[in-house]
Amino acid sequence: MSNPSRDFYAPSGPAPLDQADGLRRLFAGGPRQRLLPLVANPHVAFGGVVLDRLAAVLAASGRQVLVVDAGAGAPPADELARLDLGVCIERLAPRVGYLPARGLPLSFVDTRGSAGGFIDALSAAAPWADAVLLHAESHEMARLLMRRSARPMLVGADHPESIKHAYASAKLLARRCGLMGFDLLLAAAPSSPRAIGIVQSLGQCLDTFLGAWLHHGALIDPAGDVSAAADEALQSLLAGQLALDEPHWNPVATGAGMSVQAPALRA
Repeated sequence: MSNPSRDFYAPSGPAPLDQADGLRRLFAGGPRQRLLPLVANPHVAFGGVVLDRLAAVLAASGRQVLVVDAGAGAPPADELARLDLGVCIERLAPRVGYLPARGLPLSFVDTRGSAGGFIDALSAAAPWADAVLLHAESHEMARLLMRRSARPMLVGADHPESIKHAYASAKLLARRCGLMGFDLLLAAAPSSPRAIGIVQSLGQCLDTFLGAWLHHGALIDPAGDVSAAADEALQSLLAGQLALDEPHWNPVATGAGMSVQAPALRA
């Protein structure tokens, strides 16, 4: 792949027609890196399974994935990470890298309380990754997403405390970041009689009390085979996430903004 900056400034190439044309040339070097924020939930016993499953599905679809685990239960960041993030990335699979990052985003907090510089540092440290799966607690995620456009993925299970926490996380992100769109990953058995009702109830609460919207809900079976193909609901959720940064993303065409229907939780 050619170097975009070299192509842009090469004297032998045609001169840019205007400033916009120059910017198009500069950023025409391939697909952009996508950020997928996953909000940690201490009331979900299988949070690690959800993280692993998402990474596996993304890798199976051809993505190069960097998993950044800054959750409270993650391993602490290596001391070297504050000097060089890249050397601390572990290769878990041919298409999956892993960075233990508990406590690391706080090292990037600026004078306005934003830790968005951490995301920029990740991009520089892992230019090979076209999807960054970022797992963090809600208060830390609020610092990370303070000045960014994103649709955080909430995590829940089929018991009330986990859903209360998921709602509280959405409320915090809406209040501090102005983010009003969310997805839900429900770690539950396919036979759970409460799964569909949980998604619908959370969606109604987000709409009624926050004016926010639950775009997609998908079930992840903690006991399921990691190598199994993702179901339609999970594929749709991830496709929506990956489309968010597209310059001409059409929410009508992709199905985003539509209410979560009961069939969306098919196992």
